[in-house]
Amino acid sequence: MAERTPQVDGYIRKNKQWRDEFEALREIVLDLGLKEEIKWMSPCYTTEDGNIVIFQAFKEYCAIMFPKGALLDDPEHILIQMTENTQAARQIRFTGVEQVRELRPVIREYLENAIEIEAAGLQVDFKDTDEFEVPEEFQTRMDEDPALKEAFEALTPGRQRGYLLYFGGAKQSETRSRRVEQYIPKIMDGEGLRD
Repeated sequence: MAERTPQVDGYIRKNKQWRDEFEALREIVLDLGLKEEIKWMSPCYTTEDGNIVIFQAFKEYCAIMFPKGALLDDPEHILIQMTENTQAARQIRFTGVEQVRELRPVIREYLENAIEIEAAGLQVDFKDTDEFEVPEEFQTRMDEDPALKEAFEALTPGRQRGYLLYFGGAKQSETRSRRVEQYIPKIMDGEGLRD
């Protein structure tokens, strides 16, 4: 069994709502020899090759999230794509410790599959940025301002996708236009949506 870390002890102790679930999940994960650490303010379990699984706490459920979950075999049909735009990550969600205990062999099987995927160096094929729809309001602004178009095209593909999804996520044209205008300065400065 892998070593427990004080940082994860503290995280679990503070998370009263899902403490029992996380302890049960932790036991399964550590039994596979994964290294325990805190990343993105959550327990993350890794191998030499990379991240395998991350614990997540939400109001209605807790989850284990596989960063390359789209590559996992899912014979039990329990992997959840968090949003329609999530390309790689997948979750298994829990609302009680009994679920964790009942699914223990399945969870272990999925973790072993994730470890194999990471060891093999497999990568998720992400959609190219040009496959994402450019909202009309943003396209119009780029057509009017070549410097904005150039600045947008200079951003990393991930930053471009972030903006396109955020702008396009608004239902009303007025809201899309307002979002575009609000973030033009960041685009011009070469920054992403959350930078």
